[in-house]
Amino acid sequence: MSAVREAGAPADEKSPEAGGKSAGRSRPVISGTVLRAGRRGPSVRVQGRVLAVTCAMLAALITVMLVTLTTGDFELSVGEVLKAVTGNGSPGADFIVNTLRMPRLLTALCVGAALAVSGAILQSLTGNSLGSPDIIGFTNGSAVGALVVITVLHGSMAQIAFGALIGGFLTAGAVYLLLLGRGLQGFRLVVVGIGVSSLLLSVNSYLITRATWQEALEAQAWLIGSLNSRGWQHANAIGLAVLVLLPLAFLLSRRLSMVEMGDVTAMALGVNVPRTRTALLVISVALAAFATAVTGPIWFIALAAPQLARRLTRSSGPSLLPAALMGALLLAGSDLFAQRVFAPTLLPVGTATGTIGGLYLIWLLITESRKSRA
Repeated sequence: MSAVREAGAPADEKSPEAGGKSAGRSRPVISGTVLRAGRRGPSVRVQGRVLAVTCAMLAALITVMLVTLTTGDFELSVGEVLKAVTGNGSPGADFIVNTLRMPRLLTALCVGAALAVSGAILQSLTGNSLGSPDIIGFTNGSAVGALVVITVLHGSMAQIAFGALIGGFLTAGAVYLLLLGRGLQGFRLVVVGIGVSSLLLSVNSYLITRATWQEALEAQAWLIGSLNSRGWQHANAIGLAVLVLLPLAFLLSRRLSMVEMGDVTAMALGVNVPRTRTALLVISVALAAFATAVTGPIWFIALAAPQLARRLTRSSGPSLLPAALMGALLLAGSDLFAQRVFAPTLLPVGTATGTIGGLYLIWLLITESRKSRA
């Protein structure tokens, strides 16, 4: 493995003397260390700050995981947790760790990562900070599908999850048809998505008013977004979705970075822009739909996590891996906060993320307003 240092090398830069359209325009600065396996082997570019921030978030995430597994009504040591995980612990520790805490924790990690990567892709495709599945309407679409199963079909939990998936994809299809021939990029997608989201929110309210008292309670509890009573069936479902979809997103992250540079530049670099946008949009919708199907709508993780990750790494690209870690950290940390601070009340994690996310959204809108005035 060889390393080559490239510092401050502009990408695709044209000199003013060349008279090209790129003269005078800012281009992404590519810097970092290129690690290559042999002379002709595969290579990867590693940026020092991105690597440091990623390692710091990973350390924070491990800390949150250990605190989650060791604290609570029945406190355990790290050694007892490790013995329980490896199958050598006492029956009590095995039940607490492997039945109660571990599936809930893994569900939180996978759902947070899925929502964050979904939001990072949409924000990159739209070029807008508000481009996330909960703002554009994909999350409300999943909620409509779940509520139809709850209030009309009276289905089981598995059927509710399936209904959420169908609702998310139908909403994405509706948004796509409304934008057909006009492109998926830019502010237009956000505006159309907000309109569709408002319409779907009205449908949700109508379904709840038409439901019985018991069904309305069940639907309202699901709409808050919660990790309570999540078991291995939920962790396995979202884990499988993440295992399939996240590698596809990471594989397309380089093309996503090129699309951010503009359609003309991306096509000049050999990227099929329409096909890339469509593939990434499908992955984003699938991640958001699977996450919503497992836990219900959990707001603002998809909105805040990608932006926080990008601000910390100061990366010019979408930074999907740091975004995934940030999403997992935010959701697992919020759930830990809700469990420990408000114990013994089982406060849904959606309440915590909604409160924090609302404050973040206010700050974001004020910041964007100041930028537009400048």
